[in-house]
Amino acid sequence: MAQSLSGKIFVLDDNIDTDQIIPAEYLTLVPSKPDEYEKLGSYALCGLPDRYGKFISPGEMKTHYPIIVAGENFGCGSSREHAPIALGASGVQAVVSQSYARIFFRNCSATGELYPWESVDRLCELFETGQEVTIDFEENQLTNHTLGISYQLKSLGEVKPVIDAGGLFAYARQTGMISQKPS
Repeated sequence: MAQSLSGKIFVLDDNIDTDQIIPAEYLTLVPSKPDEYEKLGSYALCGLPDRYGKFISPGEMKTHYPIIVAGENFGCGSSREHAPIALGASGVQAVVSQSYARIFFRNCSATGELYPWESVDRLCELFETGQEVTIDFEENQLTNHTLGISYQLKSLGEVKPVIDAGGLFAYARQTGMISQKPS
């Protein structure tokens, strides 16, 4: 169970859609196959406009940014589960956004890939890519160490234990809602 998360941030603005998160041409990759899962992650956010810079450095498979900070309506567009899976496969562990497309938020929980934090403040206009932050899960707080300021986040609520378990089916097995997988 995660209690805190620290690392560099990648900052985006409003209406980052699923085509920007993982373009449709990569949806043929099957996340349940380990090599294809990793390859899917290597394409995360490759659909972004050039003004954001590179999320994954050329020749690498993983990002140096475990936390994304964004504006409103993150994950809008299609209902593809590949979007949070691609971000998780790339090394992202949390997204802090003002608001989410509900289907993206639900897919974060269902897949167990990312913690979808909602910010109270418009952090995407206050933060810059590369700054160091810590998310305190117990205090629902994000501290920007570069700026020396902390900001309140909305509670993850009942979503946290589902993501901690590794997704909806893992949580259902863990809590006895469905039977364990046969060995």
